[in-house]
Amino acid sequence: MGSRSRKRQGRRRLASEINVVPYIDVMLVLLIIFMVTAPLLTTGVNVDLPKAPAQVLDMAEDKPVVLTVTADGDYSLNVGPSPDEPLSADRIITIVGQVIAARPEAPVAVRGDGQGNYADVVRGMVMLQQAGAEKVGLITDNVDASDNGSR
Repeated sequence: MGSRSRKRQGRRRLASEINVVPYIDVMLVLLIIFMVTAPLLTTGVNVDLPKAPAQVLDMAEDKPVVLTVTADGDYSLNVGPSPDEPLSADRIITIVGQVIAARPEAPVAVRGDGQGNYADVVRGMVMLQQAGAEKVGLITDNVDASDNGSR
């Protein structure tokens, strides 16, 4: 009987376990990389939007066409072959006209820098009208209730 118990002790079963610690380490490194790079991936032209007590519109269903007017008077579009790069008036009219022809119900809006010239914003709106946009919205920052829109 003593020899039999020794045979059982000598035969060990193989443990089929997966060591997940290296995978967790890799996932944590990837998480840190994505957390660091995600804020850097936001692209666009930096403008200081004016504040106004306006209603927030839901444009999630259809990607809007947004013309950005910088404080320097440069124009850029969020659509087209080179988004967010300065464009000429003729190029803006052509690109927006193509988008409106393909998607007549696409919302069209202007993001004008609050420190910029109002005439540049109006010129941008005229360009959008020439391209075929019937309605053009203005994008602003939301005003806090304590601010009351005074500046």
